Amino acid sequence: MATVSSPQPWTYTLDLPHDPRASGVARTTLRAVLFRHTISELVDVAELLTSELVTNAYLHSDGPASLRLHSTGPEDERLRVSVWDTNPDIPTAFRKRVGPPRDCDHGRERESGRGLLLVQMCADSWGSYLLGDELFGKRGKMLWFELEADDSTSPARYRRQSGRESSGR
Repeated sequence: MATVSSPQPWTYTLDLPHDPRASGVARTTLRAVLFRHTISELVDVAELLTSELVTNAYLHSDGPASLRLHSTGPEDERLRVSVWDTNPDIPTAFRKRVGPPRDCDHGRERESGRGLLLVQMCADSWGSYLLGDELFGKRGKMLWFELEADDSTSPARYRRQSGRESSGR
């Protein structure tokens, strides 16, 4: 049975409880959506980055979260993943985009604090929004990233293909 991409842009939204298993549910949902829409080449990177944002939502807020997956359509295979949570504090790494991603030199012994660096290094674009009641009827923040399925010239795509983002150098 052949799978055919939808000719229209699509959006999926998944509400997540404040639960340590939410990241796994988000990854499973993301994988199913990407395979269904035949952009499975993004699965590995998208799962990693989605997991980082959903885990941060769980660790740094005390309320629910929401995952939103959006594609612009088959002519422009761009995936946007957004994660909303109830904490209004935007992480420093997502406040401003100044130059290339920072090196992670704040201690090799640390077990956390590198997730947003991974997003910066692997995504084609990324950002954040501070949300008030007037936008989406929710308070908190939304962190997002985009991946381009077919753009082999993007800097993030080059880093992913060359393996430079995983070398730590």
